Amino acid sequence: MRSMDTNTHILVVDDDRDIRTLLAEYLDSNGLRTLTATNGSEMRRVLEESRVDLIVLDLTLPGEDGLTLCRNLRATSSVPVIMLTARGEPLDRILGLEMGADDYLAKPFEPRELFARIRSVLRRTQALPPNMAQPDVATMRFAGWTLDLTARHLVNRDGVVVALSGAEFRLLKVFLDHPNRVLNRDQLLELTQGRESDPFDRSVDIQISRLRQKLGDDARTPTIIKTVRNEGYVLATTVTAEGAGRSA
Repeated sequence: MRSMDTNTHILVVDDDRDIRTLLAEYLDSNGLRTLTATNGSEMRRVLEESRVDLIVLDLTLPGEDGLTLCRNLRATSSVPVIMLTARGEPLDRILGLEMGADDYLAKPFEPRELFARIRSVLRRTQALPPNMAQPDVATMRFAGWTLDLTARHLVNRDGVVVALSGAEFRLLKVFLDHPNRVLNRDQLLELTQGRESDPFDRSVDIQISRLRQKLGDDARTPTIIKTVRNEGYVLATTVTAEGAGRSA
């Protein structure tokens, strides 16, 4: 990951002025450059006018809520999103992940905890782990789809581009690196997020569900990403890596 300095731009979207001010002062004091917005309209304006490396997005905004904004953002952008949710509302956190958020943090929280989450997400999104890095590979083809490793998006057989969140891209890349091999949740979390799972962590299942939707893979009878009962998931197709002259 590049240095955490004023070249790293964080956009905080929250309608609470006290929270915006607190987070901006804390993040700026820790070497980041913080931009702020109070609603969806201001968020879009900032994104049009400035480069943003990560968005901290409150769930409960007036007008367009955080879930709607995250879902719409994912149609065109892979900028990482950390969703702020109400404590004790696991459904909100699940919905946030389903809409494409990369991580979530429940209110109230300590600013240093958010700073740690920002560093973690940026580490994951700005550089692939060494065991995933294949600099000579430009694209990976599978089941009529192409994953562009430079643009970090999917292209279907008709040439239509499908945007991926950072979490979706990393998860799909892991599957493409290990085709026809069953991977359990612990392995997938370790390879994509560098952490162990806990018994209530559903992030992998949610991201797989989103990938299946984007791939047109029927969740009831999937043919690309299959569920192996009591074991995990498997990418059940041939993968061809182009640019390095190898096939998996």
